[in-house]
Amino acid sequence: MAPTFIDHITVTAASLAAGALAVEQALGVRALTGGEHPRMGTHNLLLRLGDTLFLEIIAINPDAPAPGRPRWFDLDRRAPEAAPGLSTWVVRSEQLAQHAAAASEDLGPLEPMSRGALTWHLTLPADGSVPLDGVAPAVIEWHTEQHPAAGMADCGLSLVELLLVHPDPERVQRLLRSLNLQGPVRVRACEASQGPHLEAWIQTPSGLRQLTGAMPVLKAG
Repeated sequence: MAPTFIDHITVTAASLAAGALAVEQALGVRALTGGEHPRMGTHNLLLRLGDTLFLEIIAINPDAPAPGRPRWFDLDRRAPEAAPGLSTWVVRSEQLAQHAAAASEDLGPLEPMSRGALTWHLTLPADGSVPLDGVAPAVIEWHTEQHPAAGMADCGLSLVELLLVHPDPERVQRLLRSLNLQGPVRVRACEASQGPHLEAWIQTPSGLRQLTGAMPVLKAG
């Protein structure tokens, strides 16, 4: 089977402004590019991490009508007071139906999505949840001539490693093998005090920085 690759990592937040500020405080770079997802009632901001890789900050769009189904990335169940956090990730496929069928976990049906002129299909559980508490990725197939990251400004960011932390690491490894995933991904067992979560190490103009499952926004002063 053809390989899949890390496509993007996703920070969810109660508001787009809160998510953008948390990421800026963590990485030292402000996200400016983004748009709206009419089918999900959400909007986002983006930061390029490579020619075919980016960071997404996403939140419910308060100005958009509520969708007729649960929103993606568990946004409907997100507590308003919860800190922004790295909540899930997405892998890219050129054979989406085959990869979804081969996955060792149920990643959900294939759903059509759009943002502006961009269109794609994505695996998405009907209840909007993130499989394996976000440790399992969604799988995407873009319907574009070039990857969206290619048109984003280069702010000097690159993904060094994505760490998947789960109490059953072999289950996660089995999923990655079933997707034939290629890229800087490592799996680790949870420690006793932890639950499933993601950690991303990103090279920035100011050095190596980390995004985690909870990134409280720091107030000035």
